[in-house]
Amino acid sequence: MAEMNPEAELSRCRARIDDVDLQILELLNQRTLVVQEIGEIKQTASLPVYEPKREDLVYQNVTAHNRGPLPNDAVRRVFERIIDEMRKVQRDRMEKNA
Repeated sequence: MAEMNPEAELSRCRARIDDVDLQILELLNQRTLVVQEIGEIKQTASLPVYEPKREDLVYQNVTAHNRGPLPNDAVRRVFERIIDEMRKVQRDRMEKNA
């Protein structure tokens, strides 16, 4: 059995993390584009940015589909932060278009 080189293994794992991070970034930017579109619709219809019932549905959706190993409470915290940033994007865009 070949002996494992910890530095090489760490380097390989970190390269995989870097790739995953770029995929997450791409998906976040895709989500932001949709959020901007939603913000335009809300602004036209004079609807509020904050919709707690919709946010609860998002949390339910992601936790119901979570296969781990990230626990549901951690998934919810991550999505709380994502949604908070998306609300900021909507508000900033609405103010800019006002």
